[in-house]
Amino acid sequence: MIIMKTMEEIEKMRAAGKILAECHRQIAQMLKPGITTWEIDQFAEKFILSQGATPEQKGYHGYPYATCASVNDVICHGFPKHEELKDGDIVTIDMVVNLNGWLADSAWSYGVGTISEQADKLLATTKEAMFKGIEQAVAGNRIGDVAHAIQVYAEASGFSVVRDFIGHGIGSEMHEKPDVPHYGPAGKGPRIKEGMVFTIEPMLNTGSYRTKVDADGWTARTFDGGLSAQYEHTLAVTPQGTIILTEL
Repeated sequence: MIIMKTMEEIEKMRAAGKILAECHRQIAQMLKPGITTWEIDQFAEKFILSQGATPEQKGYHGYPYATCASVNDVICHGFPKHEELKDGDIVTIDMVVNLNGWLADSAWSYGVGTISEQADKLLATTKEAMFKGIEQAVAGNRIGDVAHAIQVYAEASGFSVVRDFIGHGIGSEMHEKPDVPHYGPAGKGPRIKEGMVFTIEPMLNTGSYRTKVDADGWTARTFDGGLSAQYEHTLAVTPQGTIILTEL
């Protein structure tokens, strides 16, 4: 069942989203060769707590960190580590903020130092693919319209779209209905209606879309060792149109 949100609830989620967006903004300024994803995780947790919120991911099904930090061939759910990031790396930082029981979820991919032309194109395409999906996330359309727009744009640019991890509804719980895939035919799936809040979070790979999971049970990698990037916003469909909750 899709849980519709009132405008009052959406505003509470927007407040959580602004904390999250500011945290990403500050992380972007920190990222440089030599920093570790462990340091980024520690910063994010302290920042979120300083705003009167909590990092929802920490403790979720036993996950031990405030962020997911996915480097190079890691698609998602990477553990923060003490290894220094190197010039040319790409890293995705994914966070969920809980403010007074209401959640916001957003992931951003960053280049570290000077990245390759291929990596730069991957990041730009993934970000634009997310916005292509957001353009279709309007009342009256279907979830499949979002998915199709993302897949068409990504594949036309030479990248594959991960199938095993998708967007989702969100509210007082991290994962609610509807499921939001980033591939598939237009005109399918639930009708988008006012009051729906969900994430769009495409993950694009330079090679195959196939994935594999490390022995830790969390870290998902590209099957062929290619690079992966992800961008994610939380959206709310309102009478005034669709709004992004996770931007400043």
